[in-house]
Amino acid sequence: MQYETMPNFLKKRAFLTPERTAVFFNDTTLSFKDLYEKSYQTAGQLQGLGVKKDQYIGVLLKNHLDTIVILFALQLIGVKAVILNNRLSKKELVWQLNDSRVTALILENDFYEIKQDGEVPVITKDELFAATSETPEIQEEINLNDVCTVMYTSGTTGNPKGVLHTYGNHWWSAVGSALNLGYTDSDRWLCSVPLFHISGYSILMKSVIYGMPMILHESFDTDRAINDIRNKHVTIMSVVGTMLFRIVEALKDSKLPNHFRCALLGGGPAPLPLLEACKAKEVPVFQSYGMTETASQIVTLAPEYSITKLGSAGKPLFPSQIEIILEDGKKAPKKQAGEIIVKGPNVTKGYLNRPEVIKEKFNQGWFHTGDIGYLDDEGFLYVLDRRSDLIISGGENIYPAEIESVLLAHPDVADAGVTGLNDKTWGQVPAAFIVCKKNAQVTEEELKRFCLENLAKYKVPKSFYFTEKLPRNASKKLLRRKLSELVHEGRS
Repeated sequence: MQYETMPNFLKKRAFLTPERTAVFFNDTTLSFKDLYEKSYQTAGQLQGLGVKKDQYIGVLLKNHLDTIVILFALQLIGVKAVILNNRLSKKELVWQLNDSRVTALILENDFYEIKQDGEVPVITKDELFAATSETPEIQEEINLNDVCTVMYTSGTTGNPKGVLHTYGNHWWSAVGSALNLGYTDSDRWLCSVPLFHISGYSILMKSVIYGMPMILHESFDTDRAINDIRNKHVTIMSVVGTMLFRIVEALKDSKLPNHFRCALLGGGPAPLPLLEACKAKEVPVFQSYGMTETASQIVTLAPEYSITKLGSAGKPLFPSQIEIILEDGKKAPKKQAGEIIVKGPNVTKGYLNRPEVIKEKFNQGWFHTGDIGYLDDEGFLYVLDRRSDLIISGGENIYPAEIESVLLAHPDVADAGVTGLNDKTWGQVPAAFIVCKKNAQVTEEELKRFCLENLAKYKVPKSFYFTEKLPRNASKKLLRRKLSELVHEGRS
């Protein structure tokens, strides 16, 4: 069915249920008819500025109603949106803009730094909304195999790759979620995760496909989230462990209302004390496993198994499959660890301008995640290692190799290793282990400043440890898992 055509998602939804609420944002409420009309006008303005069907256009925006309008406007005229993480450094963003070969960049008015670079034509929000609107050439139909969005994800080598999401990927992700979580006409989904993440964008797509209101927040605020769950009748919310922890803490002796039926948890398994606290407060937690390449969740654990299957991500969604394979390519027996491979219509067809990676990662329709896990006797997935050395901090994926390459560029650093250390608030935080060059006197503060110039703030190590040598094996490969032992040895 991936090569089938369907009516344009937003136009069809506006036709089916025009008066139904589409979005709550601060004090503004838009119906699906309103959303379509605003997106239609913006599509005409984009077209007037020279944006054309099948172009790749960069989008660097915040969580805002305007962002939703712009993203749907791009869909209406068949433009592929390269959705960029606004928390990245200028250097990281410029690299992704060059790699994706975008025709232009749509930018928040106050993101001046990237605008000043000048390599890619820039359209600020003010310029876009002030432009003359043409009659847009609306794509009445979409092909499910056509690319809708591109989102960058880091690789284990530290080189980000643009994940291609087709309309079919988004459609089947929404269908799989509905078949798993169910859907009622009273559902409302709170989105306080970034729209530039697949977790946030997938809520946007579910809203239009289901005809469901979404409540959009600029960022996560504990009290505001609890208030909106209570007062705006939120039934589902996407969370990472940090957010869930703060909600449970803030509730104190109170509970969430009965209409709240799902906290969809991504970004790694929750610790037992948090799950027990959620159970005591009757917060229904659905743990999940997914990635940018699977257009959000692909495996989900129902709340009735949250304690008995502690640590499990659950079972694959209805349209999807998972298997565990050994190094020889054979299927692993139950309870034996191996690489997690996934298959399904929600799985990406590849990476932008990366044909060689597609050959490496895909085999007969199966996507090789690089994650290690096993299936128990009942088919529940347990993820043991997220992409080898991946650090998950507050739901953000951080690859040590990317940070190490920055540290090694410092003139006083001879060797560097990065690993994740456990943290009560963030789950994990990056820590750097530094071998200085002979007679060098570099300080922790200096290295932090250097990292901030080249990395997003959340990737900057929270602590630095200076040592004489790093743990390496006979082939000189860095043993990142042994780095944390240096902390306990007192080498700081």
